[in-house]
Amino acid sequence: MGRSQTLRQNTINQFIDCINNNILSFPLPSISILADTFNVSRTTIRAVLEYLCQINILVDKNNKYYLNRKPTQEDKIACQFDKQSVQDEKFEAYFYHLINSKKLLPGDRFNEIQLAKETNVSPIVVREFLLRFLHYGLINNVKKGEWELVTFAKDYAEKLYEFRSVLEIFALKSFMAQPDNHINWIKAKELLQRHKNLQKNMQDEYKLFSILDRDFHELILSCNDNPFFMQSFDLISVIFHFHYQWDSSDLKERNSIAVSEHIAVLTAIIQKNEPVAIAALCRHLNSAKTSMQESIGRTLAIKNR
Repeated sequence: MGRSQTLRQNTINQFIDCINNNILSFPLPSISILADTFNVSRTTIRAVLEYLCQINILVDKNNKYYLNRKPTQEDKIACQFDKQSVQDEKFEAYFYHLINSKKLLPGDRFNEIQLAKETNVSPIVVREFLLRFLHYGLINNVKKGEWELVTFAKDYAEKLYEFRSVLEIFALKSFMAQPDNHINWIKAKELLQRHKNLQKNMQDEYKLFSILDRDFHELILSCNDNPFFMQSFDLISVIFHFHYQWDSSDLKERNSIAVSEHIAVLTAIIQKNEPVAIAALCRHLNSAKTSMQESIGRTLAIKNR
């Protein structure tokens, strides 16, 4: 199958998804606007509109396109997208890349159809992913299909810290109650050694801390085998690290402190000293909150200049 034909078929499927999810309004905007929205050529959009008219989804009235009937899944052209799980992983990785590479910053707006086109996933995949962050106040739905990354107020960090503390302290107590032969004790020792290795090379490798940080908190939370814990952790981790990426003015210093704090927690865990481990974790979470508050403050100061 030629590339242009595949592009048209994928755009048809995306168009149908957008209709069913009420992302498009009728009559449709101009061909030029649709081409920009879907990030394809006007020729491709004309072909898509012609096809949708042929199967009676759209009707052309004086060069204005109206909805004639709601599409069904049978109207979609057979499976040009990857499986749902593959699409989810692909888009999640792409969205995080946009943040980490500073291609999306607080206050920036973006279009879910364009994101779907850039990653060759269904607009439904994009919308469902973004809705997860909507509940946590990370993004706003500006209008149909349009989103904006939020610039947080300072009290947001305090609220997030309170929730995170309850979650992780409870999880740490569960971790400490695991039997001596549990694999997590071995994982904790391995993770401690990885932290020590990074600490030795912090000068050059400080940006690698985000991977260790995720593994550290994920290990503590994983002992509960609770999907709600992990879903919450995913979002909390993204929020904290996105702010670290947006404001990298003292990233090396913050990461150096965090590595030392992780080492203190892991050392107490391996020694099976629960009170010391909990106290060390509380200090670390409080440091993360303070760092986020300072990051938010600097971001707001730059925005208000």
